[in-house]
Amino acid sequence: MRLGAVLSALRPALPLLLGLSLGCSLSLLRASWSHGAAEERCLAPGPPAPPARGAPPEAAEGRPGPGHEDFRPRIVPYYRDPNKPYKKVLRTRYIQTELGFHERLFVAVLTSKATLNTLAVAVNKTVAHHFPRLLYFTGLRSAKVPHGMVLVAHGDERPIWLMYETMNYIHQHFGSDYDWFYIMQDDTYAQAEQVKALVTHLSINQDVYLGRAEEFIGGDEQARYCHGGFGYLLSRSLLLKLHPHLDSCRNEILSVRPDEWLGRCIIDFLGITCVSQLQGQHYHTYELAKNTELEKEEEEDFQAALAVHPVSDMTLMYRLHKQFSRIQLDRVYQEIQDLQMQIRNLTALTPAGEAGVTWPVGINAPFLPKSRFEVISWDYFTEQHLFSCPDGSPKCELSGASKADVSEIIESAVEQLNRLYQPLLRFSKRQLLNGYRRFDPTRGMEYTLDLLLEAATQKGHSHVLAKRVSLVRPLSKVEIIPMPYVTVQDLDFVANFLDMFAMNTLDTHDNALLTLLFIYHPYDAQRVGQVDVFAGVKAMVGELEKRYAEVKIPWISVKTEVPSQVKLMDIVSKKHPVDTLFFLASVWTEINMEFLNRCRMNTISNWQVFFPVHFQEFNPALVYRGEQTASSSTDFLRDGHFDRHSFAEACFYNSDYMTARTKLAADILDRDEVLENMEVFDVFLHYSGLHVFRAVEPGLVQKYTLRSCNPRLSEELYHRCVLSNLEGLASRSHLAMALFEQEQANST
Repeated sequence: MRLGAVLSALRPALPLLLGLSLGCSLSLLRASWSHGAAEERCLAPGPPAPPARGAPPEAAEGRPGPGHEDFRPRIVPYYRDPNKPYKKVLRTRYIQTELGFHERLFVAVLTSKATLNTLAVAVNKTVAHHFPRLLYFTGLRSAKVPHGMVLVAHGDERPIWLMYETMNYIHQHFGSDYDWFYIMQDDTYAQAEQVKALVTHLSINQDVYLGRAEEFIGGDEQARYCHGGFGYLLSRSLLLKLHPHLDSCRNEILSVRPDEWLGRCIIDFLGITCVSQLQGQHYHTYELAKNTELEKEEEEDFQAALAVHPVSDMTLMYRLHKQFSRIQLDRVYQEIQDLQMQIRNLTALTPAGEAGVTWPVGINAPFLPKSRFEVISWDYFTEQHLFSCPDGSPKCELSGASKADVSEIIESAVEQLNRLYQPLLRFSKRQLLNGYRRFDPTRGMEYTLDLLLEAATQKGHSHVLAKRVSLVRPLSKVEIIPMPYVTVQDLDFVANFLDMFAMNTLDTHDNALLTLLFIYHPYDAQRVGQVDVFAGVKAMVGELEKRYAEVKIPWISVKTEVPSQVKLMDIVSKKHPVDTLFFLASVWTEINMEFLNRCRMNTISNWQVFFPVHFQEFNPALVYRGEQTASSSTDFLRDGHFDRHSFAEACFYNSDYMTARTKLAADILDRDEVLENMEVFDVFLHYSGLHVFRAVEPGLVQKYTLRSCNPRLSEELYHRCVLSNLEGLASRSHLAMALFEQEQANST
């Protein structure tokens, strides 16, 4: 009875006990098999045993032999010889250079002296800006090269010689920089975006000779060459293998056509034939017949073609580009509609349901303010006037880019209404009643228009009605855009400025120099022999030069009542080389390596200048009111604002400034008083023709100070200085709290 009672009590746990027993047994069996299969040997200390016969030497040293990919990495410790002096390691400017990355695609266009100013120009205007790098190769060149084209002339018009020299040139100058090389003629129209998409789907580890495969006349049926009229693609690995054989091909292979000569050279020496399909990718081409009506061409082969040949004249090239652009645009619109439909279908399955769909579908939802201070205000406008002006005035005339923007938006609104209601109704604009717009940083520019429209029916009846429409101009691709030379101009905060400069540039051996600009008032300049107002600063500079023996910090002294930034820059520019990269700053600025590197990248010689919007700290007396300064990054961003009224900081090359300054001098002639009303920003904006890049810069921080605004400056500069001081006091919440505390103190 007792045994039965025990068994009945253990019966629920019986499956668990059986499972544990079976698991332990299997684990013991597996352990015995593993020990039996392994041959462990005890090695006595001594010289290593010789490798077995047939074993590779790498395997004997513990390194993997051929075919073995799993191995243990060996850590090489860093060792620095204490007897050798410290030498700064020079790093490459771009990380992709250091990592050995290659650019994706290089394009070569074969042209001639006869077609350089016609077909080659048409190629340059239609597809050149879509390719990252494109060069034109010709035998002989004309006296004048068309604008915007990089041309390489070999000095001989023979087709085979042109092909031979072109391949040599590509290998010598670009063979180590690009993964793919696309060769085309100037009578070829290539769909640039399709060619770029093709190379992104091909492996760079294979020898690729891709194009329209053609048979040799009277040759081997298996061998093919790529027809040059339709373009062809070569991989970097194939170009590197082909280059040693080019001289032999030039001497041994006879051909009239350069594409046949190149194809025969690749086949004879590398054994690679041209293919039209590779790795699941097809190289589609279309042979254009005479008198083809491109607008009515609806063949699938035409729409899928990467290259079209032959193109006989410039007009035909432009018509082809227009037709393919329309086809590509229709595809993009169809893709957008399909994506929007998918978003609607998927959103219906979310907890929010269809209410979670934002308008327009696929664009970020509007910004939701967390407080009344974050509300984005709307700007009111009509077709003639804007009621929120940049200079702060309540009303100004609508002109320039703003007028073009409003006209385009109204036209687009009427077009969308007609597309939606046709053929039942046809709308035409009579008047813009009200217009509102605002910039939402999360999605783009938003518009709300009240339009007075005339609606006409199919029977000819018309009616006037008012209709409100909403539009969004969404943000497209963000374009990120390449500084270190410093000039300073005030006595306060100099000690902190010099300490920050020494810590971030001199201690790190950064390639940055400092030039100080001392601006004397005429009264102080007369007394400089007795009392020098900058004597303390000069003493600090002397101490800094003693601490860093290899560093020299020059200074420039200027006497003026009205410190015009342009006139001061003229003096500094003459004392430095043409290739100097300037960074203009004030002594309130905190210099750091992060910003210097970003400034170097954002300033490009003969192309772009950089005017950062610095982060201005608020008045600590109003923000903290005796409390401790906030240390977290979130609090830090609340303790200041980006000062959009200041244009004092700038990054540019001396050569670009001198070019713009020359144009300015020719415009103003001898009226030097005009310079007092200008800043360096105005010089570049109106007289350089360069890209003026202006963006907020969190790494450029300035301490709070109440700047003295010179009333002798122009009205605009003085007004900007006053606004900068007022907005730099504190945020609205801090000012409100300060007023509240003051009123409480007055009431008690």
